[in-house]
Amino acid sequence: MKLVKKFDKKIIVVFTICMVFLISLAVVLGNIDTRELALLKADLSSSEKLVLDNNTKMSKDSNLEVRQIVYDGMTLKELGEKLERSMPDTIDGYGEFLANLCIEKGVDPYVALGIMLLETGCKWGCSSLTRNCNNVGGIKGSPSCGGGSYRRWDTMEDGMTSFVSNLAGYYAQGLDTPEKMNPKYAESNTWAMKVRNYMSQIRAK
Repeated sequence: MKLVKKFDKKIIVVFTICMVFLISLAVVLGNIDTRELALLKADLSSSEKLVLDNNTKMSKDSNLEVRQIVYDGMTLKELGEKLERSMPDTIDGYGEFLANLCIEKGVDPYVALGIMLLETGCKWGCSSLTRNCNNVGGIKGSPSCGGGSYRRWDTMEDGMTSFVSNLAGYYAQGLDTPEKMNPKYAESNTWAMKVRNYMSQIRAK
């Protein structure tokens, strides 16, 4: 008789362990809601509830997405998507690439894209300088683009990298706004104002 009772207790223990495991698995897989979980926990011992609670917490923690903010309350991916919304024509598809460059080199991405849009005219249709020579900032130098004074790059990635690196050089001199850059970057006194207008449009999208 004692042997039978002892055997029965082992079955109950094994059954309970299996139940806790199955409930935990259901929680992890998301196949059980809060109300069902509460009803099932009512039949468990305190130690079994502790095991189940720990498994539930681990399941919730594993599903949490860590958002690393890089600029203006956005993640790098979100920033890339925002920039992309203002990048038409030849520069379309380079939002995330530009976002990465700006964050890496410490350049305000709105400033960078504002200058790009002004210099390339891409809002209305990119200039031949941009389409043919991947020059997104109106940068002069060699190798020449079609024999003129403006520089050519083999790829759009190379052109954007040089452009943002050039802006990083301005930042290193304390020229970190369109107004401060204006005297050195462009002859027109309205250049900074135009860049600001583009920045406002980028921010609003």
